[in-house]
Amino acid sequence: MTEILYLGCASAFIVGLRRLSGPRTARSGNILAAAGMLGAIVITLIDEAIVNWGTVGLGLAVGTGLGAWAAIRVKMTAMPQMVAAFNGFGGIASALVAAVVVVESDLSDLPGETLVTILLSAVIGSVTFSGSFVAFGKLQGIITGRPLLFPGQQYVNGVLTAVAVGFGIWVLVTGESPGFWALGAISLLIGVLAVIPVGGADMPVVISLLNSFSGLAAASAGFVISNNALIIGGALVGSAGLILTVLMTDAMNRSLGNVLFAGFGTGEGGGAGTMISDRPVKRANAEDAAIALAYADSVMIVPGYGLAVAQAQHAVRDLADELEGRGIRVHFAIHPVAGRMPGHMNVLLAEADVPYEQLLDLEQADPQFPQTDVVLILGANDVVNPSARDEPESPIYGMPILNVDRARTVIVVKRSLSPGFAGIDNPLFYNEKTLMYFADAREALEEVVAAVREI
Repeated sequence: MTEILYLGCASAFIVGLRRLSGPRTARSGNILAAAGMLGAIVITLIDEAIVNWGTVGLGLAVGTGLGAWAAIRVKMTAMPQMVAAFNGFGGIASALVAAVVVVESDLSDLPGETLVTILLSAVIGSVTFSGSFVAFGKLQGIITGRPLLFPGQQYVNGVLTAVAVGFGIWVLVTGESPGFWALGAISLLIGVLAVIPVGGADMPVVISLLNSFSGLAAASAGFVISNNALIIGGALVGSAGLILTVLMTDAMNRSLGNVLFAGFGTGEGGGAGTMISDRPVKRANAEDAAIALAYADSVMIVPGYGLAVAQAQHAVRDLADELEGRGIRVHFAIHPVAGRMPGHMNVLLAEADVPYEQLLDLEQADPQFPQTDVVLILGANDVVNPSARDEPESPIYGMPILNVDRARTVIVVKRSLSPGFAGIDNPLFYNEKTLMYFADAREALEEVVAAVREI
């Protein structure tokens, strides 16, 4: 009966994951998968004859309270940091499962395959934990978003990896537990050193990869304690995270190795050594933007991280509603790596109840730009940078972009001419058809809505 119930929970994981693939069904899919995980926990507690229900209840209450607090209080701009933290906690939980088995067992008496899964749980879980919180620190601004590099860094990582493998072999051969603890400590250090060379521009890929690692760690822990629900759930998370990582690197036209080892991007929207052109730009105010938008037949809105920073999702919905009320066609063009994590812009706009039919991915939006009267860019930068298309020497050359410069008029709302996470200038700002509206995104949108209503 336990295995049948586990199969039911695993089915909830699979169906829930499938429903996450569509915006309309994502919320119910999330609830279904969470219910499956709760069911798996309860089944395990009953099956293993857990008697200290007070401790279990306290853990559930604390976890539920923290989850509810995070869901209500954490801002959309901090959602990537929260995802990174979730990945880290998932990784360390799997490592701790392996550690408990080590403490309570004589490793020399365990089968070789069990020892292998214990070691994998420790290594992958520890790397995920430390790497995720380095990513958290970079996104939160606690650690600089710039790539942190030092001479011989890759050699150091290689030596540490070789030492970790040596300790793993020692544990497998001798069954001595000190090797396990040494392996865990080295894995924590590897996680830190693996993420610090990655710039802020590539944090979405790192978060996705670490999400995959957290799933693999969970699957390994499932093998350690012979729990089928944990094995299946971990495998689903691991494979989904890996697929997403591949899709994102494809969207950036870069390899995973380049993302992890190239030290690309400042991660801070510019900084020392960043060259910004002193060419003049065409400045616009709310009235200029309102006139261009109000007399257009079609408008494409391109959201970026600046929209999230300004918490302007409801203001952009108000503008879209106002324009649609005038018979203007309005769509939103969503680049795969806009924002700081996969799906960041989709979630942000969904919070403001922007209709799903208005959201276009890169492949859907790009052919429409030549027929679009006005493109309104809200805080996006690298994903609309023509250098990726026109300048072979550019570090982002070859990255698929939204070709907004092919529209008749482009309005860019930014606080300044500072570059994006890639740390390079954007020729779009100086294009003769581009109007630069320097302002906070929410304030700008509110002013534009008011101006449109007066026309």
